[in-house]
Amino acid sequence: MTTHYNKLVRDKIPAYIKGKGSDCVYHIADADEYWAKLKEKLLEEFEEFKADESIEEFADLLEVVEAIRLYKRFDPVEIARVRESKVAERGAFNDRVILDEA
Repeated sequence: MTTHYNKLVRDKIPAYIKGKGSDCVYHIADADEYWAKLKEKLLEEFEEFKADESIEEFADLLEVVEAIRLYKRFDPVEIARVRESKVAERGAFNDRVILDEA
């Protein structure tokens, strides 16, 4: 029985499947499809982390975030600068502040 996925997977998954003696069909996404699938994968990995707050699921989430950073060509130094600026202006999320009304 064949399972249809149509989802972004890690680069070595086709070789892994073939190494297990199974066949798979895959293609290389163009830029538009890749961007759409990265966003889908981000939501998928977030949902998996919500369900299982393990370090493995967190690492998967970070892997997708890093793929997005690379795709968007965001400079890590610039990301840190923007983040630090936001923290300086509005704070971080460390104090557990829950806004009830404003």
